[in-house]
Amino acid sequence: MDFGPYLFLATLEGTVNAAVLALTALGLSLVFGVMRVVNVAHGEFFMLGAVLAWWFASLVAGSPALGFLIALVLSPIVVGAVAIVCERLVLKRINYDPEATIVATIGILYIIQQLALTFYGSDARPVEPPVHFRVLFPWFGYSGYKLVVVGASVALLLLTWFVLTRTRLGLVMRATQYDRETAQAFAIPVDKVYAIVFAIGAMLAATAAVLIVPIQQAHYLMGGDPLLLSFIVVIIGGLGSIVGTVVAAVIIGLSDGIISVFFSPTLAKILATLLVALVLIVRPQGLFGKVPR
Repeated sequence: MDFGPYLFLATLEGTVNAAVLALTALGLSLVFGVMRVVNVAHGEFFMLGAVLAWWFASLVAGSPALGFLIALVLSPIVVGAVAIVCERLVLKRINYDPEATIVATIGILYIIQQLALTFYGSDARPVEPPVHFRVLFPWFGYSGYKLVVVGASVALLLLTWFVLTRTRLGLVMRATQYDRETAQAFAIPVDKVYAIVFAIGAMLAATAAVLIVPIQQAHYLMGGDPLLLSFIVVIIGGLGSIVGTVVAAVIIGLSDGIISVFFSPTLAKILATLLVALVLIVRPQGLFGKVPR
């Protein structure tokens, strides 16, 4: 093939990466934006979603589509419940202190990771895609399921945007984000809002994992890369900025896909880290972040 088809293939791969990364990073950004908590365990919620997806799908071995649908519904719910337990038993007890929550979520990271190793094992296990078809381009055929992942991710991003901007829950979350004390004065149950936000953040990561696990096998150590890339995205986009998160995810996802195809995934990670350093030097609040007053 000529250079053009290779570039087109790399762009398709980057688009899939960007779509899943946007969902994952949006959960991290949402938690920080509302709670001011840097959730280091975010990648393990992603991993837990993938592992649970394999388990739920394996219960319906004869029907991949039904198994995947069950996993897509139940895995984020279970991960959200786990996140609420962590928030109630750990983060609430340390009063969401920024420094303490970093240490606490590191502890949560290792607990979830070791529990997954104990009960799931160290093997990487695949999940059957719910659909099998190829989209034919002039130069090659491309996995139709990957395009489904992009469409589903965009739909979920739009749904999240609608909830945050057009519903009472979103209004309450934004009020809590802007001023916790004023929100409490207006009888908004801030503690409950924090629990809901932490659960939604984890559920977004778990949903992204369920979508990607038919492409990447489930493994108990798979949370590292999503966590690193999510931090890169939210730093570049601006901590707490939803628009910035999506834009940065597109930039990082596309560049990661293109550089990985033409060079190596390691080089893509190195360049993304250098971009973070550049953004922190030139615009510390991120591309769409606001300077604190």
